[in-house]
Formats: sequence, C-alpha cells, structure tokens
Amino acid sequence: MVASVRKATPGVTVPKHVAVIMDGNGRWARQRALPRQAGHRAGIKPVRAVVEQCANHGVDFLTLFAFSSENWRRPREEIRGIMSLFVDALNRQVAELDENGIRLSFMGEIQLLNPALQEAIRAAEVRTRDNTRMDLMLAVAYGGRADLVNAAKKIARQVAAGELDPERIDEAHYAAGLEMAQFPDVDLLIRTGGERRISNFLLWSLAYSELYFSEALWPDFEATELDRAFEFYSSRQRRFGRTGEQVEATRC
Repeated sequence: MVASVRKATPGVTVPKHVAVIMDGNGRWARQRALPRQAGHRAGIKPVRAVVEQCANHGVDFLTLFAFSSENWRRPREEIRGIMSLFVDALNRQVAELDENGIRLSFMGEIQLLNPALQEAIRAAEVRTRDNTRMDLMLAVAYGGRADLVNAAKKIARQVAAGELDPERIDEAHYAAGLEMAQFPDVDLLIRTGGERRISNFLLWSLAYSELYFSEALWPDFEATELDRAFEFYSSRQRRFGRTGEQVEATRC
C-alpha cells in the first residue's frame, strides 16, 4: 500500500494530522446506475491511495471517517454490505499496512459491530501496534457528540469518586477522555462530495482545523486532489486567536 514515493510539492507545508470525511460513494454509484454497494466497493481504492500518499508525504496522523453513528439509520441491507466490505478490506490490507509501518487504530462504538468485524479490528490493532511510520485511525460507528458526552461522564465519575476537584478541570482533563486522546488536534480536514459541513465528526479536535471541501466524489478522489488540499493548507495563516502581525513576527 505504501510502496511508491510521491513527495509533496516543494514549498508546500504538510499537515501533521489530516482527517477525511469520505463522502459521495452512493452518488457515485447512482450516477452510473449501479447499486450503492458498488460505490462503497469503489471507495476502497482511494482509501489505499490516500494512506499511501499521506505516509509518503510525512503526515504523522491520518483519521478517516468510515461510518458514522447516524449511518445506522440507513437501509439494513446497505449496512450489512458495508460491514462485509470492512471485514474483507481489513483481512486483505492489514498485512500490507504492517509491512509499511502503519499503526492502525479504531474509534467509535465498536461493540455495536458484528462479531466478525470486531475480531478483525482487534487482530489488526494487535498486529500493527508497534509500528511508528504513521498512525491511521478509522472512525467506525462514531459520533462527535457522543464522544463529548462520554468524556464528560468520565470526568463526572472521577469527581464523584473524590479523585478530581471540579475546580481543577481544564481542557487537558476533558481532552484526555476523548477517543482521540492519543492524537493531536486535526490540522487539515478534507471532505469530499461537495458538501460543506462536518457532520458530527471530531467536534473537539476540529476547533482550529483548516477545512478543505472537494467537489470530487470519494471514489474519484485522486492524488492530485490531495495535493490541492495540501497546497490550500499551506496558503492558510494559522493564527489561533493571534493577529496576523503576531504570527509573522514569530517567524522572524
């Protein structure tokens, strides 16, 4: 999966943490008079390409939104097909990820997935846990609001047990309870498919992210489009509440 080397354009700043909302599989299939499952199957190829390209560019963390908590509302047959694809893709790709130094992790309500997929997830995490080239996180049955609520519950339990003074609660305490606690905040969010919203994804970690919206449907997302996203990121002045003049002064 990460064999060929494709470097970023000279002068382009590569984000440390990239997150992707992979949108448009269903519309891609509909445009071709194909069943929705064909779109989900076609969406596997760009996943491999983005993982390869990000690893070769030097991205440290890549998070892919594979299946949201709201996606459970879709037709049961479509959900079964998606889960079957997940199992098949994991079983076929984890060896290649491992060989190329990619550490694979998952977040979301994994306990709601079928047993075969849960087992494939556990096996993939164990096999790749010592890899250090790039961290790849797949969000499956994940919802940002539920993540925030669960973090609040963890803090509430600590307070109730007398382990934490409420007056000492700060952003670091809260962030430590989130599923992305081991990842830094997202630098660049990419959403494909032309929609311009974050759809309940990583609500905390996206606080200061640069947002890049691509018109390409996910199965059509190519290396050149990822290059455009990185170029967009490079053009942004990340101020984090400071003035532009202050940011420029720190570069001198």
